Amino acid sequence: MQTPRLVDGPTVRAQPASFDDHFTQAAMFYRSLSYLEQLHVIEAFTFELGKCYEQTIKERQLEVLANVDAELCKQVAIGLGLPPPKGKPPQDVFVSSALSQIVDVPGPIDGRKIGIIAGAGSDLAGVAKLVTAIERLGATPLVTAPFGGVLKSGRRSVIVERTLLTARSIEYDAVVVAAGTAPSNDIKLVVLLQEAFRHCKPLGAWGDGTSALEAAGIDVDSPGVLVTEGVDKSFTEALVSAVGLHRVWDRAVDVMASEVAPAK
Repeated sequence: MQTPRLVDGPTVRAQPASFDDHFTQAAMFYRSLSYLEQLHVIEAFTFELGKCYEQTIKERQLEVLANVDAELCKQVAIGLGLPPPKGKPPQDVFVSSALSQIVDVPGPIDGRKIGIIAGAGSDLAGVAKLVTAIERLGATPLVTAPFGGVLKSGRRSVIVERTLLTARSIEYDAVVVAAGTAPSNDIKLVVLLQEAFRHCKPLGAWGDGTSALEAAGIDVDSPGVLVTEGVDKSFTEALVSAVGLHRVWDRAVDVMASEVAPAK
């Protein structure tokens, strides 16, 4: 083992000059994002600051954003109904595509959670087949029904992991409706499906399970909505691929609430 080398020099309490640079890394992150991701960041800041009722705090945060990126600050200010302050954002910033979440090749789905909406009259054989396929890939299937317990049909039984009362869309990375699941006017199911759609999560259905999506006002021809006649290899592969891309980015612009968007 080598003896540690000691460097002679004065011992001081000091900080490197880079410690005073609070904005270059933030600017690098924002400018490395795709157009859609930048929109998402703008909406996130506008949403969170819109929940703040102290105008001085909003103004102070806008002053910080003005030193990160002028367009980011401008769009958030518009959403808050405030004038954008002037700042001094970094000019020469290294941009890295590695910071973007949008990818061309789907990644693994281990650790993801996929909700399967079912009921007493659903295709439990298809549900069981999908559950097995999801578990084999390291993801977690969450069979979700109006009531807890076990769904039974003949000799087939499926354990209910969540109920419509206990489930929300934020827990799922994708939601699939089983065939035989009757359309419901249960507002909890409608909200769950609509929120998953608005948050750009993959949705799917097989057989007449599509009627539950349509009852929630979801166009089955929309990007990221996977429909099939039955649970087969091609359907599970399409679902896995969609989940592996994180979100359905082709749907993002249509579901975002902001009317004002930065120039592409």
